[in-house]
Amino acid sequence: MAGVYLSFPFCAQKCTYCNFASGVFPSDLEERYLDALGNEIRAHQWRWTPETVYIGGGSPSRLEVEKLAGLLEMVPGRPWKEATIEAAPGEIDARKTAGWREAGISRVSLGVQSFVQNELSRTGRRHTAHTVAADVRMLREHAIENINLDLIAGLPHQNIASFAESLDWIERLDVPHVSVYMLEVDQDSRLGRELLDSGSKYGASSVPSEDEIVAMYQFAVERLAHLGIYRYEISNFARPGSESLHNLKYWRLDPYIGFGADAHSHDAGVRWRNAGTAAAYVARSERGRTVVADRTFAIPQEEKFFVGLRLAGGVHLEPAEWERFEAPIVRFLDQGLLEREGDMLRFTGQGILYSNEVLQEFIHA
Repeated sequence: MAGVYLSFPFCAQKCTYCNFASGVFPSDLEERYLDALGNEIRAHQWRWTPETVYIGGGSPSRLEVEKLAGLLEMVPGRPWKEATIEAAPGEIDARKTAGWREAGISRVSLGVQSFVQNELSRTGRRHTAHTVAADVRMLREHAIENINLDLIAGLPHQNIASFAESLDWIERLDVPHVSVYMLEVDQDSRLGRELLDSGSKYGASSVPSEDEIVAMYQFAVERLAHLGIYRYEISNFARPGSESLHNLKYWRLDPYIGFGADAHSHDAGVRWRNAGTAAAYVARSERGRTVVADRTFAIPQEEKFFVGLRLAGGVHLEPAEWERFEAPIVRFLDQGLLEREGDMLRFTGQGILYSNEVLQEFIHA
């Protein structure tokens, strides 16, 4: 079954660790962007009716309720099986939450990252632990129980004790879904660039070591499992039945269409990506050009490994796939990074920690 992703790359502030194509942009660009986004959705020729919708960013929780509802009205299939909006803590109020429910939103993902004030301040986040608690309470008062909280392992000044404090809040708030991401270090974030340059800005000199980050992640796996929240994908944990229906589509190679800046799509064996920034996306739209920046043909066997192995259940392989990828499979089985059960292949607990290196081996193998 298919899904729809709507990109809203506008934020109140740009966090130091963020490597997404989002940021603080002029208000007039936001209005032009919404016009372009609406035009793209209206022009789409629907081959199927979506069952899930995901509105990500950026901080789409900044959107006025009427504008959000207007965008969702253009997407067929309501009521969807699941409709998620990403929200920044502190941007939720009673009117907005009621409007989300009326517009068809059934799931909210809060970008918490940490519940510890020192860690939040160093990354540019403005909320507190009590802000998150108030938001969760507000959502539940409006019958939105399907809530995800994001955490990052590896923030400046973070250690195993402070990370445990964030997990204490997870237990206290009793949400059904948690995402735990290990800090990504690359040129697309200010903190990442500073770390690569061996600098000290943005708290780079106090970022935990790789071993400490791994320890935090493993601690989260154990602690969340104790709470009945189990890992079903490398970075995603849920109580049984509360897995993200939309995100599962990415890992199961189901079709999905992305609208907006830097949005990706996959359908009928083809992948395509829209212009990577809000400004470039709007410029293409206003000039009457396609907003699609590139297209590629999917290689099903390679993609099956690259996305399917991320799932805790692993992937089911056909005899031809075992034969084609025999060399990397045997090597990783011998190294204890993969395990086989019948025709299923999955990561071991140790293998998950080296998932990026393992998955790369199945590209053009």
